Amino acid sequence: MALTTYNELKQKIEDTLNRTDLDSHIPDFIRLAEKAFNRDIRHWRMEKRANATLDTQYSSLPDDFLEPIRLSITSGNTSTLEMVGTFEISKLRMEADNTTGTPRNFTLIDGSIEVFPTPDTAYDLQILYYTTIENLANSTDNNWLLLNHPDAYLYGSLIHSAPFLMEDERTATWAALYKAAISAINTESVRSKTSGSGGRIKIRSY
Repeated sequence: MALTTYNELKQKIEDTLNRTDLDSHIPDFIRLAEKAFNRDIRHWRMEKRANATLDTQYSSLPDDFLEPIRLSITSGNTSTLEMVGTFEISKLRMEADNTTGTPRNFTLIDGSIEVFPTPDTAYDLQILYYTTIENLANSTDNNWLLLNHPDAYLYGSLIHSAPFLMEDERTATWAALYKAAISAINTESVRSKTSGSGGRIKIRSY
């Protein structure tokens, strides 16, 4: 059967488990799988850009923010901010006597972006980040992951069914299939970004 909608996925899980009494539990298996996807998958389809005005030391993260890829100031000459640790940014601020200027560094703290130096004026900021994968909810729902990699959804959900059904012996089987699916997804993303680039040889001159 096709696996292109939330209903079809639920039906496939039911068929695979050969159970008809799990209607209220299968959505929980799927939701737990989706939590794992956000930890395990990093794919170019999860990349998203957002623009903001940077004029304070701390700025809010996008609601669907998962992990930073690149932060760039696009006012005037574009410059990319370097990510540092929370201790290091505090040390940089102390050593510079908390002076203001064009931000050069950033860190994530308390659900916010902290930059150093504190902006001396308003700057245009572009955030490139990994966004969370959209959850399935309605009967006809789908997303890029279900449409392109339904096996990840299937095996990810089945992993969470095994403890509930006290079928621990099946956990290893579902986990191996899930791991293979996730590896293929991440590899596909890397390959799509590097397939057009050839190897480079650096020659040192004397």
